[in-house]
Amino acid sequence: MTTIKSKLVFLVAAVLLTTPALAIAQTQYGEQTYNYEQLGKKVRKVLVTLPYYGVFDNLEYRLEGNTVILSGQVVRPTTRYDAGRRVARIAGVGTVVNNIEVLPLSPFDNNIRVRTYRAVFRSGGLFRYSLGANPSIHIIVNRGRVTLEGIVSNRMDSQLAYVAANGVSGVFSVTNNLRSEDELVR
Repeated sequence: MTTIKSKLVFLVAAVLLTTPALAIAQTQYGEQTYNYEQLGKKVRKVLVTLPYYGVFDNLEYRLEGNTVILSGQVVRPTTRYDAGRRVARIAGVGTVVNNIEVLPLSPFDNNIRVRTYRAVFRSGGLFRYSLGANPSIHIIVNRGRVTLEGIVSNRMDSQLAYVAANGVSGVFSVTNNLRSEDELVR
């Protein structure tokens, strides 16, 4: 009888001791999720407010714990350096892996950038995507190959941008990575 009572007392004590631990674990997990989301917002804000970040650059990031992995393409080496340095200064960031590619200097590519910019933003109603400090369509040119990155309102705007970029003379190929808000909602 005493062994049954002692086992029952032990079981009740174990339940009472683990219940607060589970509540604490859930609270900590919730705080980690909140901090993770906040960290993502801070990283995004730092990247889009870089002084030389523009329509011909594309920056992306991925979070793995407190490690931030940067990727994308930029025209200026200083943009790559500044992105890594500024993200590293954010509270909560442990490590920064800077995989940002600096595009080669080329008058040929610069010429294609300007002509593609004019062609895309003069097509239909696409000029609205060029407005503001951070345009939503980014034009990446690497050795004559154009990649369109960003978000547009609908699939038709994505196709208009693709057709306009494809019509620029001297462009070898066009990759359309534009996503529409309609696709993001699904």
